[in-house]
Amino acid sequence: MTDVTFERLELDDVGWDALDSFPDRSVFQTREWLSFVAEAQNAEPVVCSVKLGAAPIGYFTGLVVRRFGVRILGSPFPGWGTGYMGFNLLPGTPRRDAAEALFRYAFGSLRCLHVELRDRQLSLEDARRLGGEPDRFTTSEVNLRQPEDEIWASFKGSVRTAVRKAAKVGVVVEEAGDLGFADDYQAQLEEVFAKQSLRPTYGVDRVRALITHVYPNGRLLLLRARDPEGKCIGTGIFPTHGRTMYFWGGASWRAHQGFNPNEAIIWHAMRHAKRRGAEAFDMGGGGEYKRKYGGEELVVPHLVRSRFPGLRTMRDLAKRVRDPDGIGSRVKAVVRRGV
Repeated sequence: MTDVTFERLELDDVGWDALDSFPDRSVFQTREWLSFVAEAQNAEPVVCSVKLGAAPIGYFTGLVVRRFGVRILGSPFPGWGTGYMGFNLLPGTPRRDAAEALFRYAFGSLRCLHVELRDRQLSLEDARRLGGEPDRFTTSEVNLRQPEDEIWASFKGSVRTAVRKAAKVGVVVEEAGDLGFADDYQAQLEEVFAKQSLRPTYGVDRVRALITHVYPNGRLLLLRARDPEGKCIGTGIFPTHGRTMYFWGGASWRAHQGFNPNEAIIWHAMRHAKRRGAEAFDMGGGGEYKRKYGGEELVVPHLVRSRFPGLRTMRDLAKRVRDPDGIGSRVKAVVRRGV
């Protein structure tokens, strides 16, 4: 399938409702999420019709950013707080062929020098056939198609105990929709990081932008946990679309850890998603804490390809506010040599 091509669409000309109806669609590909990332990262959204010959076979979603003068196509890129992007394709369309065509399009028509792709439906085997061993994103996914009591039984005993204790001591989990939620969440998150002498990789403006762009269309669940006196002691952020809800972030005050607000919030979110027809709850990453909720571990390939050798260091640049090691100069030197 070598004649796969891309045709870039004007955002106002995209049939968003039709696109959002694709069964492989994620919240991270929606227009609202693109608007959020565009603001937070000063990025340029890219939506393309994917064609085989003259016949449309699907769509591609990503954004272009510029780092140290280098154009990068991310679908997504590290540091965006975005789980998966990539393609929405008709059943039976080989994703490997679409990915190979994407690299040609990015290095050609889009004039990018670096591309990253994490498509939830791309297999590890297809990713390897595209060249080399891909990076891996590991997450845990809870099957919400199960009866609620089976989901509950799949949790580790420590999680069930924590949820019961939270209810017993009077913790109440409530839905939120105000911009003040961003301040509650960020303050708690900063304390979480401070315990390890670290700071969050993003500020409160990022959370406000997320709420502003994504919440109004019903694709963002914001939860607060309050103690019996009404104090907000924990927060959670859960983007959702179609079959899947995602755990984007959670935090709580250290002094109130004994109230177990985090476990109560996640259980509330899962039940909320299930009642509204979601089939899966993606924990947004791996780790021992997230495995406690009984999900199946999944490994999603993260493809990284650069036009010139040495540009893979660009993935680290997105996380740097400054350039103390002169990385920017080295990247520019790589580009000059490649050109």
